[in-house]
Amino acid sequence: MSGQDGVKFDPKEHQHQRYNPLTDRWVLVSAHRMTRPWAGQKESVSEQQVVRSDPQNPLCPGNTRANGQVNPDYESTFVFENDFPALQPDAPDPPQGSDGDSLFQSKAARGKCQVMCFHPWSDITLPLMRQDEVIKVIDKWAELVEELGATYPWVQIFENKGATMGCSNPHPHCQVWASSFLPNEAVVSDRSQKAYYQQHQQQLLLRYAEQEANRQERVVVQSSDWLAVVPYWATWPYQTMLLPRRRHILRLTDLTPEERRDLADVMRRLLTKYDNLFQVSFPYSMGWHGAPTGPHLSGGVDHWQLHAHYYPPLLRSASVRKFMVGYEMLAQEQRDLTPEQVPSDPSTGSREVEECP
Repeated sequence: MSGQDGVKFDPKEHQHQRYNPLTDRWVLVSAHRMTRPWAGQKESVSEQQVVRSDPQNPLCPGNTRANGQVNPDYESTFVFENDFPALQPDAPDPPQGSDGDSLFQSKAARGKCQVMCFHPWSDITLPLMRQDEVIKVIDKWAELVEELGATYPWVQIFENKGATMGCSNPHPHCQVWASSFLPNEAVVSDRSQKAYYQQHQQQLLLRYAEQEANRQERVVVQSSDWLAVVPYWATWPYQTMLLPRRRHILRLTDLTPEERRDLADVMRRLLTKYDNLFQVSFPYSMGWHGAPTGPHLSGGVDHWQLHAHYYPPLLRSASVRKFMVGYEMLAQEQRDLTPEQVPSDPSTGSREVEECP
């Protein structure tokens, strides 16, 4: 389409908006801004030398945590109750309001917060782990969803990797928060997926995976069962979404052994590409979204499709990150790189994954 001056639209040169059907929000794409000089903050790119087993690291096997408990000499995954939980199962109910004024509302929030170590070594990350070790991580994720989901309506698995993302401990681990309520992101995603399902009689993300697999414009990694893409509506520069591509899957607990094996392979390949992008252990926040649990296990959630989000902060290099401030906070999300430019970036080429001896 041509503009008022007759210039043909080029997504790599001209700003435009893209719709995110999961959040019902728009993102402003301004790829022409990538040519502007950068004089802002730069992150330190010096790789932290991590000791494989630090006697002072509270996540290492055999070490003592802040509450005085001693970790077992674990050899695979290890799960424990968060020593400083944001949610507790026995919190009292808050008052329902202030003098009956609806502007001051509060409600109960209960739950459990757990920490899950991926591996006994501190100097390793998921892409450097063996495939069978990553499968054990996936199996444990599914086990926690089943265990916590029997009681709580939402189980959020998430990993913050790297100091840039606020991770204070380099030991490979994630967190699992189970809540007595559906968090904001889950509420919006539930509403959007349900509306699409009612209108089209098909899961939004299953349809989306089919379309992305056919187009191949934004695909980063793919296999027989899984697809990793830079979403058409991505906000963060190198944001990706990991999706089942063949069938309707509600939760991690529904994955077959073959799908878990394939997922482990795709995760390692995706994270290796991230590490190769700027030749650094790539920081990110990631998490799984699946159908609500607890009272929702009985049904009514067929509109959901399991998926994972990866949100890396880096933009131009290992030292330049994207900041969601100013316009993004006060008006609308904005990105400087089109999603289509990311999979074609030559620096994202694959390499052989180094494995633990």
